Amino acid sequence: MSIVVLGAVLFLAWSNGSNDNFKGVATLYGSGTTTYKTALTWATLTTLGGSLLTLVLAAGLVETFSAKGLVPDAVAISPAFLAAAALGGGATVLLASLLGMPVSTTHALTGALVGAGLTSGSQVSFGVLGRSFFLPLLVSPVLALALTALAYPIASLSRRRLRVEKDSCVCVGQEAVAAGDGTAAAAVTVRAAANCDQYVGRVAGVSAQQALDALHFLSAGAVSFARGLNDTPKIVALLLASRVLSPSLGLGVVGLVMAAGGIAGARKVAETMSKKIVPLNAGQGFVANAATAFLVIGASRWGVPVSTTHVSTGGIFGIGINTRQARWKTVAAILLAWGTTLPLGAALGALALFALR
Repeated sequence: MSIVVLGAVLFLAWSNGSNDNFKGVATLYGSGTTTYKTALTWATLTTLGGSLLTLVLAAGLVETFSAKGLVPDAVAISPAFLAAAALGGGATVLLASLLGMPVSTTHALTGALVGAGLTSGSQVSFGVLGRSFFLPLLVSPVLALALTALAYPIASLSRRRLRVEKDSCVCVGQEAVAAGDGTAAAAVTVRAAANCDQYVGRVAGVSAQQALDALHFLSAGAVSFARGLNDTPKIVALLLASRVLSPSLGLGVVGLVMAAGGIAGARKVAETMSKKIVPLNAGQGFVANAATAFLVIGASRWGVPVSTTHVSTGGIFGIGINTRQARWKTVAAILLAWGTTLPLGAALGALALFALR
């Protein structure tokens, strides 16, 4: 069973990486600030940094997701229960990744813990569930949306006060056009590009665009660091409860597997987060990232189990509300995925425990 627990937890870590790894840098790719490959590399390095500092900065989350208090202590350290929770949460997140939907590993794992707990025949403390899990998960995206919606007008006002102008541009390219005689001729195409804004001016002698790009990269790295800090302890807690690996070794292994999952399977979720929710420019991406990093790092430090997915997506929603360019069909699909994550995780966690027994 120790081998089963280890395999199930690493499966959860891989699934988490494939769904969550790109969320911190989605605005870099979506705004055209950098390429997919560069954004993914930056996300992988900064997320791994957050993972390795988990026990120093976010030890409270390890205790929260050990399931103690949610179910009886004897159940919380049962290898079958821990493996079922990891399998149920991992399967839920992996399914969402295959569909390109950004969902919360926190929600999936919480649902799997509840489903496995109920199936074990033990009593689940719904008071602890509501206070320690549901409330932070429900409030965090609303806070992110509100904070971004408030910060963006302030950032725009500050830009104008610094006399930095925003110039929009168009993309010019060539395409082959078939002529009537069957030959092909080159034609110039011109189209508007929402993410092609450039900031013109200087701040303290530095190009405004270059300064913004640097800040955008730093804010994206901060979000990815915060994600590693917030998600890793939730996964490592299952290993520590089963005593399969030591804390330091568990952190390293989980962090590396999360990174590998992101490198191998992040593309579909990356396209959804970067390009299908709202068109972004570099300034808007920076504001959304700064709000997300602030909320997630603060929550991790205080042991509050927020969802990086909900916070980062809520920040992008806030930009869409400000610019009135949100693509509501995609937003509705994401909200539907969020609503089904927890019950699906519970069902799969229950099924996994039944199968293991």
